[in-house]
Amino acid sequence: MTNNNRMMTTSGVAKLLHIHINTVRRWSDEGIIKHYRIGPRGDRRFLRDEVMKVLTDQQSYNGSHKAQ
Repeated sequence: MTNNNRMMTTSGVAKLLHIHINTVRRWSDEGIIKHYRIGPRGDRRFLRDEVMKVLTDQQSYNGSHKAQ
């Protein structure tokens, strides 16, 4: 696994995207951000590349729907 594709915690994703941690949880439950469950508690982990894809997709969507 490359450095660009390292695993991130829920709080790390929230900080990166500037959103609330519960939004990250909701988005992962809804399949907006793919997550992986690890450990006996089933903690969520996210691949940085997948999180960045969601971020760029969101920026593209916002840019194409701005009022003219």
